[in-house]
Amino acid sequence: MALTRNAVDRFEASRPRLEAIAYRLLGSASEAEDAVQDTFLRWQAADVDRIEVPEAWLTKVLTNLCLNELTSARARRETYVGQWLPEPLLAGDPMLGPADTAEQRESVSYAVLTLLERLTPNERAVYVLRTAFDYPHREIAEILDLTEAACQQIFHRAKKHVAHGTSRTEIDEDAARRIVEEFLAAATSGQTDLLVKMLTKDAVSVGDGGGKIPAKATPFEGALAVAKFMRGLFKPSKAKRNLIGGSPGVYAATANGVPAVVAIVDGRVVGIMCVEVGADGITAFRNQVNPDKLDRATRRWAATDHGEPLFTAF
Repeated sequence: MALTRNAVDRFEASRPRLEAIAYRLLGSASEAEDAVQDTFLRWQAADVDRIEVPEAWLTKVLTNLCLNELTSARARRETYVGQWLPEPLLAGDPMLGPADTAEQRESVSYAVLTLLERLTPNERAVYVLRTAFDYPHREIAEILDLTEAACQQIFHRAKKHVAHGTSRTEIDEDAARRIVEEFLAAATSGQTDLLVKMLTKDAVSVGDGGGKIPAKATPFEGALAVAKFMRGLFKPSKAKRNLIGGSPGVYAATANGVPAVVAIVDGRVVGIMCVEVGADGITAFRNQVNPDKLDRATRRWAATDHGEPLFTAF
């Protein structure tokens, strides 16, 4: 069915919100874009003039598409090579969605997106719609075909799971840059003890190469093990240069609301390291080097002014 210009405009007005919901639900920008496009196809096939509340209709369709995708994604991730991490988004990407409250900002943090993988699809949907988009339980219940009481129970259970796994300090962009610069100075100094001092005792480092870029299948755990890995990571190596196609420029940035190290080769993002910081120091590094999960970041990088690199690695 051909849509009128007004119907297309109504959908496009909802697209940013739909993409932000889908990204939080799926942890993947490319899958979120696909889910929103599938929602558009269903909008195109519907009798839109008879839809009383387009926003509610679109949210319900999108959410259920994402729930179906989450079910199949779980099966795919069981055979995923190495650790699976969400797709990182650089600061300013509209897919990050609303960031007016601390809860909204935290809901899209790399730590929370990783924890959401442990929830059931319904728990994830309720948590995202309630925490990040402030949907009342009554509307969430209608979207998921649940009772309002069941929806509230699911939310409290999901919130408890997420709260037990996070300990995050909010940081502005200037502070984020300082943290990244201090970390890189320590990592490139060759002195492991300088790095250890910046880390909490139980710090971890997780890498996602997707089987395309070498990444340890299990996390590095403990300040000393993580510090040794980071020191080695920034040592010059011809093999590293050959692997990623050159010597990367290293930048300080923000991704998913946390300090980030971004590596660039010929305008292409080849790695994003999210640095999670707690009250006592750096608690975790989550390193995304799977090229399939860096396309959107590369497009975002090309569209923004980022200045000169801090240094050229390798």
